[in-house]
This record gives sequence, C-alpha cells and structure tokens, in this order.
Amino acid sequence: MGLFKALHPDFTPEIFFPQRVIDERRRGVIVSRKKGIFPGYIFLELDEEDSIMNYHWEFRRTDGFFRFLKSNQNIVELKNKDLELVLHFIKKVGPVAGKSKVYFNENSRVVVMDGPMLGLEGRIVKVDKRKGRAKIKLDLYDDSFSIDLAIEVIEPASILGK
Repeated sequence: MGLFKALHPDFTPEIFFPQRVIDERRRGVIVSRKKGIFPGYIFLELDEEDSIMNYHWEFRRTDGFFRFLKSNQNIVELKNKDLELVLHFIKKVGPVAGKSKVYFNENSRVVVMDGPMLGLEGRIVKVDKRKGRAKIKLDLYDDSFSIDLAIEVIEPASILGK
C-alpha cells in the first residue's frame, strides 16, 4: 500500500483484517498463532464520497492484490448476511478473536456462553475438546469454507455458581 498511499494521500479507508488466535502443537510444544478469519481477504470501509471505482486500477496494480469481491468485473459491496458475518468479527469480537467459553448441555449440544462464537452456534460443524477447537462453517458470497476457533470447555455447574 506504500506506493498507493503516496499516490492518493487523501484516500484513508478503514482497513480490517479480522484474525483469530489458535493454539497449535509443533514438535510437542504448544504455540499460539494468529491467523486470518477470512483467509486472503481484507475489508475496506469507505466514506460515501469515496468510490472503489475511483481507485480500481491502482488497487489492481498493488503487489499481492488478487481480486475484488464479487469479481474484478462486478465489484459489489458487502450486504445482508455477508455484511452481518464480517461485522460480527470486526465490531463485536474485535481485531483478534480469542477463546469462546462453551459447555455441553444434556443433549451433548454445544452452548456458547461468551466469546467470538456467541451467536454462531448454528455454524458449528465439529468440536475437538482435546485440541480446544471448534470448526465453524463460514459463507461469504458464493464461497464456503471452514475455520477453527479456540474454545474453552467449562462445566455447567461453574456457570450456575455451584
């Protein structure tokens, strides 16, 4: 963005790259790593007077740029459920998603008490208690992918203060 910024100093969009922290075991050592929630995507929030079309070609010439959503020929802004999903991680969760506190109810269903997965229970595909992870399915435009988010399994009794 350095050359782009030099060419357009007045263009100051908010740039978002939502991330998650996940513990990984490497050669027997657990290491916390940051990874993108939406791998390969960055999100820009533009003022009304700014149009991405004003800067279309400059973005495309930026090193590492691949394509706009939905495509380079059909650039569209995030709307509806896609916007809600991205805003969930940007506004509610913050720049880095930590662990969600979960427990299993009497039917062995995951109940999220707190954290980035709160409100995304219907997207949970798989839970790995040993690794402290839950795999969730995310949909963005026509793309569907799964990511792991960190969880902390708590006992229901500790929730009730028993």
